Amino acid sequence: MNSHTDAATAFTSPACGQPEVVWPAGALLGEGLCWSPTRQAIYWVDIFGKRLMRWHVSSGERCEWSFDETNSAGAERASGSGLIVSLQHGIAFFDPDSEELVRLHEPEPRHPTNRFNDGKCDPQGRFWSGTMDTACKAETGSLYRVNGDGASTSIACAWAANFPVVNGPAWSLDGRTIWVNDTARNVVHIGDFDAAAGAISNTRRWLRLPRGDGYPDGMTTDSAGRLWIAHWAGGCVTCHAPDDARVLARIELPTSNVTNVAFGGPDLRTLFITSARAELSDQQLANQPLAGALFEVRTDAAGVAPARFAG
Repeated sequence: MNSHTDAATAFTSPACGQPEVVWPAGALLGEGLCWSPTRQAIYWVDIFGKRLMRWHVSSGERCEWSFDETNSAGAERASGSGLIVSLQHGIAFFDPDSEELVRLHEPEPRHPTNRFNDGKCDPQGRFWSGTMDTACKAETGSLYRVNGDGASTSIACAWAANFPVVNGPAWSLDGRTIWVNDTARNVVHIGDFDAAAGAISNTRRWLRLPRGDGYPDGMTTDSAGRLWIAHWAGGCVTCHAPDDARVLARIELPTSNVTNVAFGGPDLRTLFITSARAELSDQQLANQPLAGALFEVRTDAAGVAPARFAG
């Protein structure tokens, strides 16, 4: 048996339960999932609704904060309180307890029609977030890396990808591979990742979703190394083997625009899923009353504990 077959047979199909509604929030554009081990709660955002939300798993407590601009992603901080967040044009710190907002970086003054989109921390505690054209057409999106050392932060363009819409990223368990979604053009890209430097090289196309199956949106990896992808306009989440991208599992959702996924819960075996009402017709909205809700699905897959921003 050759090495490729050995690797392929190592990735089994996970068992998944049925989606359940956690919060029927009617989000215009739900996104930005981030599990908080310290609060035992899930953070998520409504980008177009300009709000950050948090749901506590055991008490069911719901909290939300309003912003004056879009906010699209966040991660908890290792030093200091609160979150690092992606705003419309920049990166900032936000403390949900005090509601203090501290702006840090605005890296794209030359692209006023761009906004930040998806983002998360890598295992080294660097925050990554991509930009996109607000109209999802101009090829102006790039992927940024924010470094922190506890006292200061810096931002750098890690991949001037020229994508209309950037989503992700996600990393392999060994830290040598990165996936980035070119959503508007229906391509999942893969690249070699230098974990020490936070550098990307040898980028190439890894997956294109079948016709009629939507577009790759937010994604995450689990503790077995499998990649889970939300399908915008596809009404589902799929789980893929990281070696050859074959589909190992599929979760159908009762709404078309599925936007992001993240593992959480005390055992990291709950898959949280966001969705959106944006770009649905009146008839579609009537047929999809749960569009914009936050869902959860119990699985026998375990997620990877999220890294906190090192700053």
